[in-house]
Amino acid sequence: MEQIILYHGSPNQQVFPQYGLGDEKHDYGKGFYLTENLELAKEWAVCRPDERNGWVHKFSLDITELKVLDFQKYNILSWLAELMKHRDAADSKRYRVLSGKFIEKYGIESENYDVIKGWRANASYFYIAREFVRDNIDVEILEELLSLGGLGIQYCIKSERAYKKLTEIKETTICVDFQEFNAKYNERDVSAREKMRKLVDSDANKVTRVFSTILEHTSHT
Repeated sequence: MEQIILYHGSPNQQVFPQYGLGDEKHDYGKGFYLTENLELAKEWAVCRPDERNGWVHKFSLDITELKVLDFQKYNILSWLAELMKHRDAADSKRYRVLSGKFIEKYGIESENYDVIKGWRANASYFYIAREFVRDNIDVEILEELLSLGGLGIQYCIKSERAYKKLTEIKETTICVDFQEFNAKYNERDVSAREKMRKLVDSDANKVTRVFSTILEHTSHT
């Protein structure tokens, strides 16, 4: 049996993971989201500006017989394509047309997996995605940009089978102080975006292989 320990940051003292719930417009669609990183879970518990303390819930997940889609093992473009299925990076007709082609070329059939593992799309991600679809970021620096973002890796419980393998360790619930960890969340985001802008403005960003050109290349092959 292969067990992993995961944490879920929430504004709620009690949580009830249930198959079929969640927001279709979240990173990987409907599901229950967790992380292996306790400190990130604390920040995510109080990332809303409502000045309420949050809670971190500890879970055990038996992944022995589960199909896990790990986006860290794939091209970074596959991860972006998955997010484009659920989240809009830009509100324009050009983006809507090109994102469909992008998903067709780089998307992975994720529907048959029990668990999805990959980066979390926070505010830093939206800066990257927006600039990428505007052709301001070269594919070659995408992965480095994401590492600068400190986005953190999250797990999304997708299937009914995976929910049955998820168990909360209830006596370990932690109360998270809003003032301390909301400040940390915001500091991480500001710092990440400063580092990202420096890289985007540097000579490392050739702006040659960009969003529209990799699609144009596809249409000519």
